Amino acid sequence: MAQQAPALEVRQLTRRFGDHTAVDDVSFVVAPGRRTGFVGANGAGKTTTMRMIMGVLAVHGGEVLWGDRPITDADRAQFGYMPEERGLYPKQPVLDQLVYLGQLRGMTRRDASSEATRMLERFGLGGRTKDKLEALSLGNQQRVQIVASLLHRPTALILDEPFSGLDPVAVDSMVDMLRDRLREGVPVLLSSHQLDLVDRLCDSLVVLSDGKVMAAGTGDELRARGPRRFRITTAPDAGWLREEPGVRVVDVDGARAVLELDGPDTQDRVLRRAVDRGLSEFTPLVPTLSEIYREVVR
Repeated sequence: MAQQAPALEVRQLTRRFGDHTAVDDVSFVVAPGRRTGFVGANGAGKTTTMRMIMGVLAVHGGEVLWGDRPITDADRAQFGYMPEERGLYPKQPVLDQLVYLGQLRGMTRRDASSEATRMLERFGLGGRTKDKLEALSLGNQQRVQIVASLLHRPTALILDEPFSGLDPVAVDSMVDMLRDRLREGVPVLLSSHQLDLVDRLCDSLVVLSDGKVMAAGTGDELRARGPRRFRITTAPDAGWLREEPGVRVVDVDGARAVLELDGPDTQDRVLRRAVDRGLSEFTPLVPTLSEIYREVVR
């Protein structure tokens, strides 16, 4: 196994466009061999942050660290970067430009051709290597862009909306390729609007809103910060719960209600009273990442 890469750290990163602060004192760490999901609405500052990490945009405050030192252009040259806007050449054959890009990253022509062909076959594009990029569907163009970012065995991966346009089979193929890099200790930062997919795939999450980090941690840690919701069913009607202190009734439909409880004491009291009223269900509700996201950016 190759030596594990360092951690990628963003420390108090700031970027302004005129009077507008697009990224405001943003800090987080992408650990080696871990996938960190970067989520937020359009304009939240995700792409701007990624561009500063890659040196595409100047940093107006803070710093990017690679391990225990400031990142250098030489470090970035070994990263795999997938921008949201495709950066390949539409009129060039797929394999030719992948080999060219591999050579720019220090690969021999032979190694670049062999690895690109192997990866294209894994994506179901083994028969399209001589086609011009523009002849492919948008989803297949996205597959080629992914191969370009992974081809040279990067030391870190910065992927901006990598799942855009991919069908479920292609997503599975990409996840398999990422696992190969994770086993080598490569830190992976990826952004996506597909929150449930990010929740399933990523080890930790960073939620950005208006250029600020609103929450960060594992999915379980973010859920633990959210409201404690339960579904309860009592006969003949659950409307009595509206009068209970420490209870917020999110929804009620006849005998069934969805509640938020302010603590264990309230939970115990409500359960005792519900038993007296014919309790038939009391189920904790695990929030989705989408629900957590709405809570933290509200």
